[in-house]
Amino acid sequence: MVKLIDLFRIFLRIGAFTLGGGYAMLTMVEIAIVDKRKYMSKEEFWDLIALVQSLPGVFAINTGLYVGYKLRGKAGAFWSALGAALPSFIAILLIAIFFTEIKDNEIVERLFKGIRPCVVALILVPAIRLIKQNSWSWKKIWIPIVAAVLIWRFKVSPIIIILIVSVGALLYGIYMYHKMRKV
Repeated sequence: MVKLIDLFRIFLRIGAFTLGGGYAMLTMVEIAIVDKRKYMSKEEFWDLIALVQSLPGVFAINTGLYVGYKLRGKAGAFWSALGAALPSFIAILLIAIFFTEIKDNEIVERLFKGIRPCVVALILVPAIRLIKQNSWSWKKIWIPIVAAVLIWRFKVSPIIIILIVSVGALLYGIYMYHKMRKV
């Protein structure tokens, strides 16, 4: 059985050393939970991540909640989420306290500019793994590409894109349901 302190430590460590948010931490969570400790299978993990992606809220904390809940119930959810949230909370608190003193510091500014490419890579790796995990084809991949271009180049709100894709998925689901009923 997984120890609660182990869940807390895993998510605390991942939360402390992951820049870029929840998607950036996915690879580290997969390595810690699936590859190293074998707490769940890859299929279970990625099914759980698919569920977490569809929920509102902070992705990193939701990941901790659901992994913890799957492994140890409510107590596991609490300790995993606390471990995931604590490093960010402490960092934001410290930045809030000292920001006025460091905001114009050239070294700090260069440090943040240097971190940006790492954050992109940390987010890109789990995205590529998700694509490989699912049966992606050129028939499906055009949707995220078009969405990215609309957001980046034409400054379309992501909310509008989510609503359009949701309505499209609903209409496609209804169409497929009626098509299957005719067979």
